[in-house]
Amino acid sequence: MPRLNDFLKFAVDKGASDIHIVVGHPPLIRLHTQMTPTEFPAVTAEDALKMVKSMIDEKRFEDFLKKLDADFSHEIPEVSRFRVNAHFQHGTVAIAFRAITDQVRPLSELNLPDIINRLTYLPRGLVLVTGDTGSGKSTTLAGMIDAMNKRYHKHVITLEDPIEYILRSNKCVIEQREVGFDVPSFGSGLKHVLRQDPDIIMVGEMRDLETTSSAITAAETGHFVLSTLHTNSATQTIERIIDIYPSGQQNQIRSMLSNSLQAVICQVLFKRIDQPGMVPGIEILICTPAVRNLIREARIYEIPNVIETSRAAGMQTMDTSIKQLFLNGKISRDDAIATAHHPEKLERQLVA
Repeated sequence: MPRLNDFLKFAVDKGASDIHIVVGHPPLIRLHTQMTPTEFPAVTAEDALKMVKSMIDEKRFEDFLKKLDADFSHEIPEVSRFRVNAHFQHGTVAIAFRAITDQVRPLSELNLPDIINRLTYLPRGLVLVTGDTGSGKSTTLAGMIDAMNKRYHKHVITLEDPIEYILRSNKCVIEQREVGFDVPSFGSGLKHVLRQDPDIIMVGEMRDLETTSSAITAAETGHFVLSTLHTNSATQTIERIIDIYPSGQQNQIRSMLSNSLQAVICQVLFKRIDQPGMVPGIEILICTPAVRNLIREARIYEIPNVIETSRAAGMQTMDTSIKQLFLNGKISRDDAIATAHHPEKLERQLVA
C-alpha cells in the first residue's frame, strides 16, 4: 500500500472529489459523481488503522477508538486540504475523504445566480445554504465570505466541523474555529461568539436546538449569520427549523424567524454533459414582506407559489433551475427528471 499522502495526491491529480478507504477493497475515488476503483492493492485492516493514526494526535485517536467515529481535517501542503470522516464497519476502520481546494473560488465562477452575490451586501440577518452532502454548500459559503472579505473592514468568525476552506484575512479580520479542537460544540461556540465582537458569523451546520436558537438570536441582534442545513427545499428548511423547537415554543420561533431570516439557497450538483465538471441547480427564497407574513401565520405550504411568482425579486424554484440547465444543454434529461421536486410535471414541460 502506498503512503497515504501519495495516494491522496494521486486522487487530487485525477480530479477526484471524494476518496474512500474500505478494508478488503482497493481505494476508490469519486470522479464527477461516479465511484471509480483504482489499481492500488486492497487495503488491509492494519493499513486503515495506521492511516487514521497518522492524521490525528494521540488523544483524538484514543477518542476515535472509544466513540468509533471521528471528523477532522487533513492537509497536504501545496496539494489540498481534506475533510475526513473515520468510522468502523464490520469491525474494521473505513475512511471517507472530501478534497477541498485551498483556493476559494469567487462567486462569479460558481455558476450561481447574481442574487446570491447581492445577498452579501446585507447588513444583518440569517442566510441559509442547504442541500445534501456534497451539494456545494461549503463552496458557496466560502465564496460569499470571500466577496465580503474583499469589500468590508469587518470581523468574521466561523465555527466549522472541521474547518474546510482556509479563509485568509484581506480587508476583514477572519477567525476560524474548529469544533472539537477550538470549541467543544457549535452551541457552545455560538454562545460565546457574541462576546467576541463579530460582524459576520458562519456556522457550519444548524444541527440542534441550541445551535439553531443561538444562530437566530445572533441574527436578531444585528449580526449577519450564514449557516447550512441538510434540507432540499426552502419550505422544508423552514419547517425543519420550526420542528426543532418544542410545540409550546413554535409560535414564538415563527415570529423570530420571520424577522431574522433573509434568504434560503437550496443546492444540488449535477454532472455536466457539455464539458467535464459539475453545475448547480439552485432554489432561492428571498424573505419579502409576503414571505415573512406566511412564516408568521404558519402558512409555509404557500411559499412555493410565492417563489414561482416572484422571479423579478430573484426567486426561483428548483424545478425552474433544473429545466433551464437542461434547456441550456448542461445536464441530461434523465438527471433533470430524477432530481426534480415534481418529476412528472417537469417531464411534461420538457416534452412540450
